[in-house]
Amino acid sequence: MKRIALLMPFLVIAHALVHAEPAVVATAKSADLQQDQNSIRISTRPEILGLWGMEMPNNKKCVEYYNFRGGNQVVVNSAKEWSTGLFEYQPSPDNTLSVLPTLVMQVNYENNEVDCSGHKVDQAGEVSQYFVQWKSANQINFCANELGKDCFATLRRVLP
Repeated sequence: MKRIALLMPFLVIAHALVHAEPAVVATAKSADLQQDQNSIRISTRPEILGLWGMEMPNNKKCVEYYNFRGGNQVVVNSAKEWSTGLFEYQPSPDNTLSVLPTLVMQVNYENNEVDCSGHKVDQAGEVSQYFVQWKSANQINFCANELGKDCFATLRRVLP
């Protein structure tokens, strides 16, 4: 009887091992572990980006161009003068335009040629701050203060 009692658990275990399915070892690749990422990317850009032209009041035949590009780069062309630099555009803080957006430009390079106004001034290294008064999506004024008074230049969009 002792033999049967000892033999019974052995037979049960042996039976389970014989009829068990083989173990499958799963290996996951790193690509399988990564979840699908959303392929939609939303990026905003400053509304001032694009090519703008400013007619000179004393020389209607000459247009000064401001090309605000991605990466905060700006290229300015005025007659034979070319300059490049960086810009920072800060929209109105409260979106009510009670305080105008701010535009700061720093000239890094200038070829020191004559501009539309007939002047030859090396502006390399200069930093200028303007307040931008939006008249429409295609016309802006550069102003001397945040209230939109003392505006001195009108720019019209040439290219988006």
